[in-house]
Parts: sequence; C-alpha cells; structure tokens
Amino acid sequence: MKATLICVGRTREPFLEAEAHYLKLLRRHLSLEVVVARDDQDLVARIPGRAWVVALDEGGRPRSSPEWAKWLEQRRLDGLDLCFLAGGQTGLPAAALAAARERVSFGPQTMAHQLARVVLYEQLFRAGKIAAGERYHC
Repeated sequence: MKATLICVGRTREPFLEAEAHYLKLLRRHLSLEVVVARDDQDLVARIPGRAWVVALDEGGRPRSSPEWAKWLEQRRLDGLDLCFLAGGQTGLPAAALAAARERVSFGPQTMAHQLARVVLYEQLFRAGKIAAGERYHC
C-alpha cells in the first residue's frame, strides 16, 4: 500500500526537524510520499482518482492510537492506496472535503497546520508499530 500526503505549502522551522524524524521512523512501516501543493486549487487537482482519501479536518472523527492501527490494517486489506489531505492556514477547501471518504481530527484544539502534519506522521508511525506487535510507548 502506498500513502500520500498532499499539503499546501512547505514545512518550515520549527517543524522541519520533527517532520524529518517521524518520516524516517515511519519508513519501516509505511511508504509515505509528501506532495507539496502551491495552493488550494493545486491540492484539489492532485487528488488521485483511485485512493482512500482522508481529510485532516477539525470537524472529523478523532482516533486513539490503537484505533489508527486497526484502521490502517483495514485499509491494507481494502487494497487501496491512501491519500491524506492537509490544508494551509485556512484549512481545506470545500472541494477537497467533498472528495474525501472520511475526515479525521486530531482533537478540538487549534494547531498550526504544519504541526498537524507532524502529528499525522507520528500517529501513522505508532499505528504501524502497534500493527506489527511492537512496543509503541517509547
């Protein structure tokens, strides 16, 4: 299974180091390509036609780490690639939300859009470790 994150704008300091750290850890569990869109229109244009599209959205459903693991294993069984969508400072455009099969939230608090990407990487890493039967609270 291939996974893609389509996001608006490049990650900048102070989030670059954390992004690099979690992307490196994640490689053992999931192949994730990060695609940087120029703007909202470009983000929508890059959404693949045949993928399980997930919008990172404050109105979405929150998941615990074990729930992420179960969800990720179910997606593997579905045989579809994953595509995560992360907007910029103003969130995702309506067209991106409409293209998503589901919306996921990292909680009710407001966070920097670049931090949300790091949280996604970390949760996918944990999900991979849980699914592999490895310790994940380290």
